[in-house]
Amino acid sequence: MAASGVRPRRKPRDRYHHGDLRRALLDEALRTIHQDGVEALTLRTIGLALGVSRTALYRHFADKRALLSAVATEGFRMLRGRLVEVWGSGGVREFNEMGVAYVQFAIANPSHYRVMFGGFVDDGPRDEELTREGMAAFQALVDAIAALQKSADVRKDDPLQLARFIWATVHGVSMLIIDGQLSHQHAQLDDLIQFAMQRLQTGIAAGPARTRN
Repeated sequence: MAASGVRPRRKPRDRYHHGDLRRALLDEALRTIHQDGVEALTLRTIGLALGVSRTALYRHFADKRALLSAVATEGFRMLRGRLVEVWGSGGVREFNEMGVAYVQFAIANPSHYRVMFGGFVDDGPRDEELTREGMAAFQALVDAIAALQKSADVRKDDPLQLARFIWATVHGVSMLIIDGQLSHQHAQLDDLIQFAMQRLQTGIAAGPARTRN
């Protein structure tokens, strides 16, 4: 009797080629974080969602922390690129737009933003690339402040302290928005963002020289 024509079931192949699997893993991680939060993210669920083997998965990310580190690194790189783009040749108006761009980045990329500043990859030594990108994003703000101090548009306080003050303000606005604590219409949120940037500029602007007693 002829053998059955039914062939043995083969082990399913990964849907993604080596070149784009890492991107697919990052995108799936971002979707999971957006829908269910960072706590719900595991490598196993990401692999199952994409239909990839554990071997292929661990070839790119050794554990959840490595995956989150990659998400945060990408986020800081994107943020820095946007801040530098808006700053351009520099100026007070461009500096205010940097603040607006920061908040808009958080709104448009909440999954990245939560991982970047949520302390999810700070339990152990930080990856060198993550540290470098995070510092570069902050340095974009410091450099802009230093340039405005040179042109006498910003008060001569410690630029690092000024940068921390500005960061704290825009970060607070960003988190309130992405957490849904400012559930207003977009036009009202835009007004709030602009108002915050204007008040920041008032606070850090170089005032008239004061006569010492």
